[in-house]
Amino acid sequence: MIRTMVQRVREVLILMFLALMSKTNGEWKPNHWGRSNCVRQPPRPPLPVPPVQEENCLSWRVAVEANNVRGWRTVPTQCLSYVERYMIGGQYEKDVSFIIDQILAYAGDITLSADGMDAWVFDVDDTCISNVFYYKGKRYGCDPYDPSGFKEWAMRGGCPAVPGMLSLFNELLNMGFKIFLITGRDEETLAHPTIHNLHNQGFYNYQKLIMRSVAYKGQSAVAYKSSIRNQIMKEGYRIWGNVGDQWSDLQGECLGNRTFKLPNPMYFVP
Repeated sequence: MIRTMVQRVREVLILMFLALMSKTNGEWKPNHWGRSNCVRQPPRPPLPVPPVQEENCLSWRVAVEANNVRGWRTVPTQCLSYVERYMIGGQYEKDVSFIIDQILAYAGDITLSADGMDAWVFDVDDTCISNVFYYKGKRYGCDPYDPSGFKEWAMRGGCPAVPGMLSLFNELLNMGFKIFLITGRDEETLAHPTIHNLHNQGFYNYQKLIMRSVAYKGQSAVAYKSSIRNQIMKEGYRIWGNVGDQWSDLQGECLGNRTFKLPNPMYFVP
């Protein structure tokens, strides 16, 4: 009898110990019912990006485009020449052209409805119009982001169209898609120069240009753009495609049927 009680006490102590270890470790641990307990760790801030040697700049860019490197604030100074060559030496245009071919191949297989509610979403900065000349003055992203400097640049309305993107824009319009432009630019101060810049570069006949209003100030790009896409879908539109140069353009809710990421090794928008 005493031996049985001692055995039961020992089993209880072992179970209590295992339960305590499961909570302490914050991992999936089997409990005594044969199920699993999930104790999730709180989200951690992005880890510092390890130093990058010049010979590894191609690997760094691939990791950035694959979203394996996140939360980076500046381009590694060792990669200045590499990023400059990439952006203005011809490879960037080739990469964008390849992505455009993929978009058109996909869009060409879509059977549009007769109700006119088939939609496509475009980001604006470095998707429709390019800031490469601004970032040339910022050493192609090696210098920290300067909000006032970028605002001054955007006020000029001098961004050229991203190579090939105006043709894509017009082809999708001709197919019958309604195009929505969603940008994180401030509506209050940049609406007029942004519209002027888009029109100057040939971007007409879009369904709507949506800019960040006071209601969305302080929200992350993912939260803001998810909310806008949700509104578009609530109006009855079907989002078939979503194109952007930042992962935050292509994450969150109501993404559409398929997303397409344009290259951008110059900056990261969380």
